[in-house]
Amino acid sequence: MTDDPSPVTREREVLLTQAETDEDRVFNLSLRPQSLSEFVGQVDLVENLRIAIQAAQKRQEPLEHLLLSGPQGLGKTTLAHIISKETGTKITATSGPAIERAGDLIGILTNLGEGDLLFIDEIHRLSKIVEEFLYPAMEQFQIDFVIDKGPYAKTIKFNLKRFTLIGATTRSGLLTAPLRARFGLSHHLSFYESADLVKILERSAGILDVPLEKEAAVEIARRSRGTPRVANRLLRRVRDYAQVKGDGKIRSPIARTALDAQGIDPLGLDDLDRRVLNVILKQYDGGPVGLEALAATLNEEPDTLVDVVEPYLLKVGLLRRTPRGREITKAATDHLGLAPKRLI
Repeated sequence: MTDDPSPVTREREVLLTQAETDEDRVFNLSLRPQSLSEFVGQVDLVENLRIAIQAAQKRQEPLEHLLLSGPQGLGKTTLAHIISKETGTKITATSGPAIERAGDLIGILTNLGEGDLLFIDEIHRLSKIVEEFLYPAMEQFQIDFVIDKGPYAKTIKFNLKRFTLIGATTRSGLLTAPLRARFGLSHHLSFYESADLVKILERSAGILDVPLEKEAAVEIARRSRGTPRVANRLLRRVRDYAQVKGDGKIRSPIARTALDAQGIDPLGLDDLDRRVLNVILKQYDGGPVGLEALAATLNEEPDTLVDVVEPYLLKVGLLRRTPRGREITKAATDHLGLAPKRLI
């Protein structure tokens, strides 16, 4: 498999993944809600978090360790920063792949103050050694580390200040049972309904001072894959199109034309989504096909398919996963306007 990503993969990285450019980060930060009352969608989760935060504050205790799971772009990082603001505590953010050794974690943990938050994105990618080192820190707020070697080796116990670990993962199934059990709170973020995405787009347009008609917001929301991050980025692209090709106001025809030009169809599928469905249909007779075989045929990374492509296709009923592999559904062939080679 080639190390040089295809144009479609690079495009998807801009749209969905967390490997964002500096411009993307500034843009997303400017639109990020600052409190639970500003957070749109995920109503039950937000209410449960509000209760947990208020209860912890009444007891004058740190919030219990919290695990947030769900597809990319739904607000896990945003919620972590909101919790920091709601509790008035400092947040230290890192990611699983960035913590390569136990020593890296020691430096982070020993610098946390009383009640501080430690946010670990992609926590399922922690190494086994680092993960096991984290267990006593989460349970007893202590860490043990060894100095010297051989017969002179000594174990030193270091007491940590009470902190809250917030873990975020797109692959909750890859978390080990011992790590999962140490989180007192666990919430899953689901894809957003179109009505919630419209509210998010209208709020973002107001912050960006972009005139946005209701019908245009509905059109963008419909093609945003149920994901606020995608909705905000599509809004930026449509804004650029409206400023160059129109009078700057985002109307429904402008939004539709701009999104069509980007290859985003009315269901929110892009070129990679359609390639996946077409390959399964035309080269594997509709499936089933294994993940590795599918990734090799598409010249894409398996993680890209699992983390980025499949969640939405499964959600809208165009794809299903079986013990034997991936299969497309009749709804997929209807959407693509193709006749299935066999009854699916």
